[in-house]
Amino acid sequence: MGAGSDRARGAVSSHRRRRFDVRVVPHRRRSPFRLRDWRMRTKLATVLVVPSVAFLVLAGVQTGALVNQTTALSDFAEQVGIGREITAAVHRLQQERDRVAGELAELRRVGAGGDRDVTIAALKPLEAATDQAMRELRQAAQPLTDADASWRVAYSEALEAYDQVVYIRAAVPPAVLGSDTILSNYHRAIDVLLNLLAEPSPGDEHPALSDAVLRYVQLARVKELSSRVRAELYAAARAGRYDVEDQVALSDLRAQQLTALGAFRVAATAEQIRRYDQTSVDPEFLAATRLEERSLPSGGEPEVLPAPEWWAASEDRQELLRQFEVSVLDDAVRQADGASAGQLRTTLLVAGAIVTVLLFALLISVLVGRSVARSMRLLRSQALRIAQVELPDALDRLRTVSGGVPAIDVAPAVVRSLDEIGELAEAFVAVHRSAVSVAVEQATMRRNVNGMFVNLARRSQVLVERQLELLDDLEREESDPDQLENLFKLDHLAARMRRNDESLLVLAGTESTRRWNRPVRLAVVLLAAGAEIEQYQRVRHESVAELHVVGHAVGELVHLLAELLENATAFSRPDTVVRVTARPEGHGAVVEIDDRGLGMSPTALAEANAVLATPPAADVAAVERMGLFVVSHLAARHKIEVRLHASGDGLTARIRLPRELLAADPGPELDPPGASRMLTGAIAAANRARPVELPVAGRRPDPAVPRSARPVPVRAEDVLAPAAAPVPAGGGWWTRHGPATTPSVDGFPVVPPAVPVTGGTNARGLPVRVPMAQLSAVTRSARPEQPPTRHEPDPDAVGGMLSRLYSGVRRAEAEETREIPMPRGGVPSERGRQ
Repeated sequence: MGAGSDRARGAVSSHRRRRFDVRVVPHRRRSPFRLRDWRMRTKLATVLVVPSVAFLVLAGVQTGALVNQTTALSDFAEQVGIGREITAAVHRLQQERDRVAGELAELRRVGAGGDRDVTIAALKPLEAATDQAMRELRQAAQPLTDADASWRVAYSEALEAYDQVVYIRAAVPPAVLGSDTILSNYHRAIDVLLNLLAEPSPGDEHPALSDAVLRYVQLARVKELSSRVRAELYAAARAGRYDVEDQVALSDLRAQQLTALGAFRVAATAEQIRRYDQTSVDPEFLAATRLEERSLPSGGEPEVLPAPEWWAASEDRQELLRQFEVSVLDDAVRQADGASAGQLRTTLLVAGAIVTVLLFALLISVLVGRSVARSMRLLRSQALRIAQVELPDALDRLRTVSGGVPAIDVAPAVVRSLDEIGELAEAFVAVHRSAVSVAVEQATMRRNVNGMFVNLARRSQVLVERQLELLDDLEREESDPDQLENLFKLDHLAARMRRNDESLLVLAGTESTRRWNRPVRLAVVLLAAGAEIEQYQRVRHESVAELHVVGHAVGELVHLLAELLENATAFSRPDTVVRVTARPEGHGAVVEIDDRGLGMSPTALAEANAVLATPPAADVAAVERMGLFVVSHLAARHKIEVRLHASGDGLTARIRLPRELLAADPGPELDPPGASRMLTGAIAAANRARPVELPVAGRRPDPAVPRSARPVPVRAEDVLAPAAAPVPAGGGWWTRHGPATTPSVDGFPVVPPAVPVTGGTNARGLPVRVPMAQLSAVTRSARPEQPPTRHEPDPDAVGGMLSRLYSGVRRAEAEETREIPMPRGGVPSERGRQ
């Protein structure tokens, strides 16, 4: 490849005189709103700023997440800290409730003669202590007015419940309400406060903090159940007896207390369990426990405890539990404060590191960007011209070349200095020259490979056509059913070899030479495609619409459908059938091929549909999966949409034919009946009316339905060619003549029998042909007066004919012809195919 011409050198000189290369962007001014018009410095600045902004956004998101976690842990620590005031209020409410239970029992025992002033005096200090505890709780909850909604709701419920307690206090001295009604308000207020105590939640990321909350909540419930037991025993002591309901309530409360204590011991730490054990062996705790044990029923009525002694002992025990509760709550507060402080430190460190890294990155980016912009400014014009004009133009010319590969000139470097910038310019030109050289070599290689494909395919087509003609002669002279069956198999293999040759032509990007100049019924095209595959007996044509395909696309459409049918029969169980349906849809038509077999995984199905949607280039992978490659390219050539869908235990191939491939009904003269190698006219008509049970591989046919020796066509051209007349010299497949006239005997048309006459089935399950049995009867006697003389073929003659066929194939393979001259429009054969 040589250097550029004088014109190119003139352009380079012009570029040196001006700051903008008019060859790259001709006849326009620079616009700040077009990205391609920006200065190199601006582009580099943009390239550096965009990652910086992206980093800043990501860092902001990360920092925001850390800030949210810090805020959540801070709120959690405050909610845990307010637990001190909540437990204090609960403790005061428990004292007031338990004393109210005893005073109510005393007032009901003495009746109207009781001194209510004594009751009021006894409850007054307790009520004042409770009010003070609630005031402290309200004051401590003021900073949490912006806490999460669930905590605020629980706090509002706690205040409402306490207001009910304040309202019900006036009903205690007169004892106008039942004890259960009054005490239930206390129970509800305490339960709501305990729920508020359990409200703090650090989230799933901090299970240790959740366990800390669970521990002091479980202990608070143990203390509440102990207080309820104290209230029941104190009320019984003041009343001087136990009611039946009291004994049941005591049993239930003690059971709940044991359950809650077990739950606490499971959630508590070893240190907390040790401290609880120390508290439980305290003399004051043991005194209350021994006194309570006296109230347990032991075979008789439980003992009524002395009220002053029981109240004093139980008060000491509750105070010990209160102290232990405060210690457990302090552990949780310290743990929550530590987690909040640690999260805050982590957030500050991360934010500081992000800011530092961002500033450092911006500084380095600015320095590097200025250096690169200063070095690249001189190469701007040449780089843009090569990247945007010269190299794309060269590649486009090489891709679209149809004849010889043109020469591609590469312009010299515009920078002639000997420093690093000049060396960079020369290196850039060398890269450009290498890229063009590789593209030229690839274009030459593609042209040679395509030429080899075409040459080999043409030569193989000629040999296959000669082989098919010899097979036709052998089939006409053979009368033995078994030998004829073998000849049919050989005939079918030859037809499949011809389809492989056509696939090679598709690989080479050449159109098929087989053409049809008249519209053909879609049903005939589907039957021709079925005749191209090995397991044609398994194909069932059901509900095929009366549509016609334009003639120029018939050959390649048969090829496309045959590849799909081959795939459906090859990858499905041999005892199943492949069903083919065709129907109009919109302005086009849809053909569906449904099989029941191995199916495909979702990944493989998606890959196959991607190949069908976008035809890939010819490579080794395309040869390994040539059927899929051929279908993809043929579909793209005719704008046919092919998609594979999973259906039950198999696959459904949906082929959508566009409106351009469909034609109007050409009339009876342009749609001839089936050829002599396919079903008789009556059976073909019956096939169009209903599906025919055809032999299935691996299964003998039903003897109740007689079949002819050849129930389906062997080749596609036998389906598409006119029948009942010798093939005219102009061609059989692609003849322009209309259908031959119906044969007749003595002026009466010959009508084939409605049901084929067979001689049973052979060992392979195939029907045995009865010679001359398919000829239709005429008006004369159906049985001939004298049986026709049957000439048995000479075995030696048949063997010699096959030997000559084999030797002819070998000679054709040994030919040294490099290229077969082919006339325009394809290779005509004696059968008229192109």
